[in-house]
Order: sequence, then C-alpha cells, then structure tokens
Amino acid sequence: MTPAGTSTLIENAYLAPVAGPEIASGYILVTGDRIAALGPMAEAPTAPGAARIDGSGCLATPGLVNTHHHLYQWASQGLAQDATLFEWLVALYRVWAAMDAEVVEGAATAGLAHLALSGCTTSSDHHYLFPKGRGDLFAAEIEAARAVGLRFHPARGSMDRGRSQGGLPPDEVVERLDEILDATAEAVDAHHDPSFSSKLRVAVAPCSPFSVSAELMTQAAELARSKGVRLHTHLAETLDEEELCLRQTGMRPVAYMEKLGWLGSDVWVAHAVHLSDSDIGVFAATGTGSAHCPSSNGRLGAGIARVSDMLRRGANVGLGVDGSASAELTGLAGEMRQALLFQRARYGPTALTARQALELATLGGARNLGRERELGTLEPGKLADIALWRTDGAFAAALDDPVCALVFATRQPPLARLLVGGETVVEDDELRTVPHDAAGAAGVRAHRRLIRVAGEQGVAVSAEVHP
Repeated sequence: MTPAGTSTLIENAYLAPVAGPEIASGYILVTGDRIAALGPMAEAPTAPGAARIDGSGCLATPGLVNTHHHLYQWASQGLAQDATLFEWLVALYRVWAAMDAEVVEGAATAGLAHLALSGCTTSSDHHYLFPKGRGDLFAAEIEAARAVGLRFHPARGSMDRGRSQGGLPPDEVVERLDEILDATAEAVDAHHDPSFSSKLRVAVAPCSPFSVSAELMTQAAELARSKGVRLHTHLAETLDEEELCLRQTGMRPVAYMEKLGWLGSDVWVAHAVHLSDSDIGVFAATGTGSAHCPSSNGRLGAGIARVSDMLRRGANVGLGVDGSASAELTGLAGEMRQALLFQRARYGPTALTARQALELATLGGARNLGRERELGTLEPGKLADIALWRTDGAFAAALDDPVCALVFATRQPPLARLLVGGETVVEDDELRTVPHDAAGAAGVRAHRRLIRVAGEQGVAVSAEVHP
C-alpha cells in the first residue's frame, strides 16, 4: 500500500473523470492511495515534495475495470478456432482438466500483465474448474495478481453437473456439491478483504445453468449472502443455452435465475446476450449487472448483447475480455471500441458514444463489483487508480478529442502511466512491477506445459473442433 504521506501531482493532462465535466488542462493530486483533489491547472496546488508527472499531451481516465475473465485460458489460446460455444467447451474441457497450479500462475501472470498494459487496474476472474491433486489453483492466481500489482476480484467458480446428470462437461471435471461449498467458504474466509482500499475480494460463482445443479445455485447464493460477498455466473450467452434451459426447466434463463434467487444488486452475470424486453426490465428493476464481452461473443458467434437498450432502461453494464481462449490477446481498452462498433452495427451510429463506452469500462465495471464508492471515476476521496494515455502521437494528434482518440482507435494509444492506489504499475508502455518479458514468458511456459500434460493424458489438442 502506498504510504499515507506520499503525494503525486499529475499536471497538464486532459481529464475525463467519467463523473463530472471534462477538463482540457487539469491536475490530479494523489495523497497515499487516494485522489486528494483535481481540477483546472490554474487552480493546481503547489504540493511541495510531491512527485510530479507531466501529463502534457495525455488523457487521464479512471483505471479500467475488467468484470469477466478466465485467466487460466491464456494457456489454451488458439484452439477450436471455428466452434460455437458448446462445441468449443466440449473440445476444451479435457484439455483444461490437465492444468495445475503452475499452469494457472503462469497463465494468470501473463493475462494480468496484458490487462495492465491495456489500462486495466482492477480485474475479476471466474475460475470454475479444479482438477483434483493439481495444487491450489485459486491461490496461484491470487499470487500472480499480487505480483503484477492489480486490484483483484477472483470468483470461486464450480461445476457439479456432468454429462451423466444432463450437464455439458464430462463427469471427470466436476466436483461434488459438498466439496464445492466447503472449498468456496474456505476461499472467502482465507482471502476476502472487504476494506475500502482492498486489493483482493472474493466472489461466489457457480459456472452456468448448463453445468450446475439447482441445488448448487441456491446454496451458493445462501453462502455468498451469509458472508457478504457477491455472486457471479454466465447467463444467456447463446441460443443453445436458452434451448437447453427451456427443455430442462421449462423456463428461459432469466426466469430460471429469478426462481433460484439469483437476481439482485449483489449479482452480476457474464454476457447476457439473449435478453428479451422483459428480461432487461427485470435486470433494471433488481439491480442485476452484466459484463459485456463483445470480442468473445463475436469469436464464438454468440450474438450481440442489447447494451444500448440495457443502458437506456437503467440496467448496469460493465465490460469483460472473457477468457483468452475465446478472445485471444484481447485487451480491455480495445473492448471499448468493440462495444461501440457492435452496438452501432446493430442499432445505428447513435447507439453508443465514446464516452458511454468509457463509462462501461470504468464506472459500469466498478458497479458490477460493488465498488462504485471506491473506483470507476476520478473524484476526491476515491482510490487513485488512474490511466494516463498519450494522445499526442504523430497520428493521434490529428484528433482534437482525446476520448475519441482512445475509444475509436484501432491501435490503443501508448500508456504513459498506470497507477493502482497511487503506485506505478505501467510506465511508458512497460510493466514496472514484474519484468515485462518475463510476464509474457510465463504465459508461454504455461501453454507448453498444459499442452504437454494434456497430450500425456491422451487428449487431442487442435485448432480444429473435435467434440
């Protein structure tokens, strides 16, 4: 944690606070791990002794918040390249069953470092597959986040419904209900930090309606609420899921979740692509959030979420990059552009603005994680999670609007500085916490180890689909 008396003054930057008006030339004063003040440069304090960051030519935004990921999948990128969601899962479940703590730590290190380099200061992760005898996978990704320096919200996932019980995953990769509940409670007790400045909070996250029993869903919700932590799952990602839910429960996914007690202001779901008008109304009325993952939805052909309609009706939406095996090498900054383009492709050029896309990636994400008091905007008293983007480069300088230069750009603007709680994680597009090249190399080793071990277990690994 940044020492309480430490001060940093960012000067001459274009400020896009998300909450409140933008400032063409402004300052941000950071004291300890929080924003102490911000405003026009004409009103900047002298701040004797403060470290100074020259923000000339830069856009300052809140750090981006990633609200859906599967970090272990960094080790399985490029497989089942032309598959639907269900085909992709069937092809990869047994590959993932070969992972161990070494694979997870390496994959998480690379994945989180990649996120940091795309302006992300807070990331969730949904880890739902726990092969027996393979080490403490949950602790492995927590250690990786600590090393990279991001704020982390791992969600202890689970699956208890294998093929023999009508689920999608093979029986060998699911856990028993009692094992899941015990392990989830232990994860919360061991790791969850509810403090304002927390860098580590834990959520409870059964995987999806097609891999989890109704009993697990209801008991997991009871467990989470008894411990005061949030709930997360996949929902309404594909039409295949909807058809399966109708066939097995007689209800569409949102109605099924409502029956199980899985809607509310302490719940956020991933994807929410196939929502009806009434579903959107239920989300808005109950405060249920969603993580929009446009690149993954496009890669798997799942469809385009009705983000514009959801925002218009008051439902909260954040962004997620989703697992690296369904959105290869996707950075969070780029998902702002993808979200904007997807909505405009479906609804027209006014469907989503650049500033709405930035809000999805910041305040929308903070709300999904229940941290809007601490994160998501640049305001005095909030945590000093700040991204400083260089928008005065040789080509970007032709754009007078720095927010447009960030969101519309095919190539992300250089990241001049990334602060998490006032501490530098990235400077001049280089990691300053873990060695830059070493983070990438950790991901390569994780990939090679996973593929080798899967092969030793007789699992075919291919870019093609082999259900």
